Amino acid sequence: MNTLGYYFRFTNFGESHGPAMGGVVDGVPAGLPLDIEAVQAMLNRRRPGSGAGNSTRRETDKIEILSGIFDGRTTGTPIAFTIANSDARSEDYDLMRDAIRPGHADATYMLKYGIRDHRGGGRASARTTAATVAAGAMAMQFIATAGISVKAAVESIGGFSDEQEIEDALAHARAEGDTLGGVVRCTIKGVPAGLGEPIFGKLQARLALAMMSLNAVKGFEYGEGFAAAGKKGSESLDHPVALDSALHTEQNHAGGLLGGISTGEDITMRIAFKPIATMMRPIPTLRTDGTPCTLEPRGRHDVCAVRRAVPVVEALASLVMADALLAARLSRM
Repeated sequence: MNTLGYYFRFTNFGESHGPAMGGVVDGVPAGLPLDIEAVQAMLNRRRPGSGAGNSTRRETDKIEILSGIFDGRTTGTPIAFTIANSDARSEDYDLMRDAIRPGHADATYMLKYGIRDHRGGGRASARTTAATVAAGAMAMQFIATAGISVKAAVESIGGFSDEQEIEDALAHARAEGDTLGGVVRCTIKGVPAGLGEPIFGKLQARLALAMMSLNAVKGFEYGEGFAAAGKKGSESLDHPVALDSALHTEQNHAGGLLGGISTGEDITMRIAFKPIATMMRPIPTLRTDGTPCTLEPRGRHDVCAVRRAVPVVEALASLVMADALLAARLSRM
């Protein structure tokens, strides 16, 4: 399950400390002008090495296109690309070769495959999202031709929404060797009515699948989400005010989706991220043979990855919308 999408398909490959991350994007219509500088700019937003609470790993995240683009336009063939890992320090993880990190996928990968890459989490690392962002930036340019735009932002970190309180919380967490989680909100505008499929292809289900595939995500909601569970029907009902090429309502409690199909109004969603499991403090755990030990984490780690997750959320949403857009066009042929 390294591929997302049916018609606009993205396959992700690579490990945190391997030679490179990369991907293949297939299904992109031919003739699309593709701005690689815009793709690089989106990668730069996700890149480690700067900002309060971020890992000090220094990666240029320079994308190299291998196929699928000629004279600045897509050819209709698979777009393959790589992003080199140039600042991996595998020796920082030597102590973790025989110890499982609490809250990470170390134990489950070992139990599933009988082998694991202990260097930065290997395939389970959030480093894989570099390739996702590159592919999503391409999808974003495709959906823009249909007037669709995706914008995400940090709603809160550590329970705080005020910027100065967030900065103070990050500094305090770093000083204590601790970490913080947070919430990202995302809005998709310009969505035509009719995207999404009945039952198992509902658009919110596809968006949830994409968001829940992202490292450290613990919750997804669209529209009113969990808040709707505490309301009366009269408080949560959307009242139609106009019906043309879209269904227009007074409040958009539904978040732009009814029956799993877009109404034509904005799609709204929120994604919750847990605190990063690696903390710079001694952590009781188990060795791979089941005996107890204390892990003394080393390496370069984020105190909070929520800000860096914003372009990843945008990328995943764009990939889902690109796939839904192509599906809708094919269903009307």
